[in-house]
Amino acid sequence: AMHLARLNLTNVRIVEHDAVEVVRDMLPPESLAGVHIFFPDPWPKARHHKRRLVAPAFIESLSGRLRHGGIVHCATDWQHYAEQMMQVLTQQPKLRNLHPGFAPIPANPLCERPPTKFHARGERLGHDVWDLVFERV
Repeated sequence: AMHLARLNLTNVRIVEHDAVEVVRDMLPPESLAGVHIFFPDPWPKARHHKRRLVAPAFIESLSGRLRHGGIVHCATDWQHYAEQMMQVLTQQPKLRNLHPGFAPIPANPLCERPPTKFHARGERLGHDVWDLVFERV
């Protein structure tokens, strides 16, 4: 937040709250140009999959908050979660994949992703990273 203040940015808001509630309850329709979901908790145990952020109900709500042409960019280093993300995003009629499958990084300028500690951890563990880039239609 201090870095943003030093840059004198006025179009950035930081909300420390549950993302599902923020999107569902605090954002007006078609108010977002893009959303980046980088390395969300994969909840690897099958009984916890219901807690994953990228799920049909959240993506339905999120897609309504994106303006037409808005981008959803997701990244994960868990293959099973990447496959679930692909299924959920593909099944959302308001979104279309900008690639025939997973997004090639960094070939697509829409896919720029800053390094995160979770990406670095995944690389240390030898994990691949899957990126998905969808557009609001």
